[in-house]
Amino acid sequence: MRTLHARPPRVIRLLLDFLFSDAARRVTTMSAEAQPEVIVRPVRDVDAEALGRVHAQCWHETYDHLISKAALEKVSPRRMAELWTHWAAQGPEFKMNAALVDGEIVGFVGSGPARDKDAPAFRELYFIYLLDAYHSTGIGQKLFDAAVEKDEPLYLWVAEDNPRAHRFYTRNGFHLDGASHTEPFLGETLTEVRFVRP
Repeated sequence: MRTLHARPPRVIRLLLDFLFSDAARRVTTMSAEAQPEVIVRPVRDVDAEALGRVHAQCWHETYDHLISKAALEKVSPRRMAELWTHWAAQGPEFKMNAALVDGEIVGFVGSGPARDKDAPAFRELYFIYLLDAYHSTGIGQKLFDAAVEKDEPLYLWVAEDNPRAHRFYTRNGFHLDGASHTEPFLGETLTEVRFVRP
């Protein structure tokens, strides 16, 4: 007759030993520490320089396949910071928010009153940009949620050739309404299409 051993196999014992060891506690602590702190908050006056730097980088990353390198070289962090000094000081109907990871700005969003005469909604999402390194992290969604009210009718313009952005807006209830325009952009032209969320 075979005797059944209550003792677990060696591999399981080694695993159990590790789980209750100091090494396991250190690994768990390190994992918790590795999680970056993400904050989305209203833009402040003191953010202008950092926003200018991130804005310039985002334009390089977003439009490098649509606009020539020579045109993109005209985009300077200093010039973008000057624009942010103005944008940050607008009235309460404008929502300008920044996303910070471990205290550093990595993206931003802005919305406000519609700017088009034939606007399909009273409110427009002006822009939402996030550094490439933080795409697919959920930060873009946090920015979007900070700039608009839930189920608020809204519209926006986005580059025609920007499939990632198109997918993002479609997930958030937008659809193309057939409107498009080609506008001057950095001395060249850029074709944009309009998305609407009724």
